[in-house]
Amino acid sequence: MSFVKACAGATDRRAGSGWGQEVAAASALAVLESDGPDAAATARLGALAARFGLSEVETALLEVAAAAEESVAGHLLLGLLSGDDRPGRPTVALALELGGAAPGARAAHRHLGPRTALSRFGLVRIVGTDVLLSRRLVLGDRVAAYLAGDDVPSQTTLSMLLDPVPVAVEGTDEVVAALRSDHALVWVHAPGGGAGAAMAAAACERLGVSCLVADLGRLDPSVPVEDGVAGLVLEAGLGGSVLVVLGAERARPEWLWHSAVPVCAVSRDPWDPEWSGDLPVTVLAPRLSVAQRQELWRPLLGEASTSREITTMPLSPEQIVTVGRHAAATAAVNGEDGVSAQRVRQSARTLSRGRSVRANAASAATLDDLVLPPAALGEVRRLLDWARYRDEVVALGPLHGKGGKGIGICALFSGPPGTGKTLAAHVIADSLGMDLYQVDLSSIVDKYIGETEKNLEKVFVEAEATNAVLFFDEADALFGSRSAVTDAKDRYANQEIAYLLQRMEQFDGITVLASNLRGNLDPAFARRLHFMVAFPDPDVETRRRLWEHHLAGLALDADDPVDVDWLCSTVEMAGGDIRNMVLAAVYAAVAESASLGMRHVDDAVRREHLKLGRRPPAGRTIPGVRGTA
Repeated sequence: MSFVKACAGATDRRAGSGWGQEVAAASALAVLESDGPDAAATARLGALAARFGLSEVETALLEVAAAAEESVAGHLLLGLLSGDDRPGRPTVALALELGGAAPGARAAHRHLGPRTALSRFGLVRIVGTDVLLSRRLVLGDRVAAYLAGDDVPSQTTLSMLLDPVPVAVEGTDEVVAALRSDHALVWVHAPGGGAGAAMAAAACERLGVSCLVADLGRLDPSVPVEDGVAGLVLEAGLGGSVLVVLGAERARPEWLWHSAVPVCAVSRDPWDPEWSGDLPVTVLAPRLSVAQRQELWRPLLGEASTSREITTMPLSPEQIVTVGRHAAATAAVNGEDGVSAQRVRQSARTLSRGRSVRANAASAATLDDLVLPPAALGEVRRLLDWARYRDEVVALGPLHGKGGKGIGICALFSGPPGTGKTLAAHVIADSLGMDLYQVDLSSIVDKYIGETEKNLEKVFVEAEATNAVLFFDEADALFGSRSAVTDAKDRYANQEIAYLLQRMEQFDGITVLASNLRGNLDPAFARRLHFMVAFPDPDVETRRRLWEHHLAGLALDADDPVDVDWLCSTVEMAGGDIRNMVLAAVYAAVAESASLGMRHVDDAVRREHLKLGRRPPAGRTIPGVRGTA
């Protein structure tokens, strides 16, 4: 369509009918004729029409709407032809007239209705409350910017975008075949950190087409998900790219089915047939092997990429790139020579933290912080080995089991209070570069039937989404033994335990249960547990190591030395209590502006015993004097 020619015809038809705007319209028309068409905008308009499958009339309507944005003369002329005495947007009736369609209600609904390409993809908007023909046709802001040569997405869309990280894994061939066959939607099931987006990006790379990768999890909470998806579909269409959407379970399927470009929807959930009457191509995305992770780490970290502590972190390809860049930048800011594994773990924990995740302390807990008997410490080390080499074992075959069983790891830490169960859970999370999601039982257990299961499901889903270690403290409150059914309360309590048993088997992450009394747990949990680690009360030698560990690095009073021999042999308390006593003694020493001495420790020991309702040990009733009764 020649927009100028169409406007000239419309001007002639109005002339001589008492219109009164002939002179102004003729002047605006003359400016448009002298300027001539914008070749770049015309080329972009043609590309846009082809990508969105617009008809000839729909393309003409889009050109009319764009004319108001492209020049002052066009804005003025469209306003005058619409019946205004000033610049304005074209009415629907005028747009149809200039586009070569009959300016009637039937044509308006056929070309501009809510299910037409122009409206569905947000290329234009119909503004106003009058009858449809009198409403105004407005070009979408992002489309106007695109036609003007601006390829920068909107701020909302930009916040969701990720750099493509192509990795050819098992299943990539299926995605390639689906895209080559023009399937509108490919559903990529990527549970537990599967390489779904990397698989889709690799398929696009193999086909020689560009892809737009976005994560709906990064969408501003104040923006409706439907608007976020619409912006992504529009942006992918403008660029002629395959749309790869992470977190697709947040979107309604129909928002993705009718995209102008193929969509690879990456989700932690499998496709549910109830979502839509149509079935998409579905592909399962595997987790990366250690060797594949190392290939991704190498350009980011150099020689440090060979560290098993780094390559065994259960991160997705996109997370590896983000963590690697952050770790390298942070190391450079701190003047470090190279990137250490500890620096990478800190960056990984920063990435994994969400609003509901109980963030670890600023300083990471390591195995050196665990003072345990050799047997318990050995089990914790073995658990870490399982977590680090799990992907390699999974690649060997279905050793974890079939029939809906996950590849998660579940451990029970049992023992008296203060023996290091919670600290061990933090060590596991920090050693793997993950965060610790400590379940708040008060927000889980609900008196209403069925609500406890719903709350638990939210916990498991969020732990999977944030790649966190799930930690149930005082687990016997939730995982207690099932009882004989004598009333409705017993029956529903047993249902909650049965749900937990099933959900734990499906969980692909790491679950740690902590209980003071191992015997209180339902026996059915034993089969689901890969590790049952006993944390006993410390013996004399373990207590010595605990005192030395907590006193290390402190300024001690040489004139009043701390008697570790007497403390470890006499003060029979757990590690948590020893930490509390050292902390209290340090506060007392700081208050005196003095170095830490045995007098401070002795007073702290006495206070801690009284606090716990226990009799203080004999032999140091007078500070500084040993051996008194």
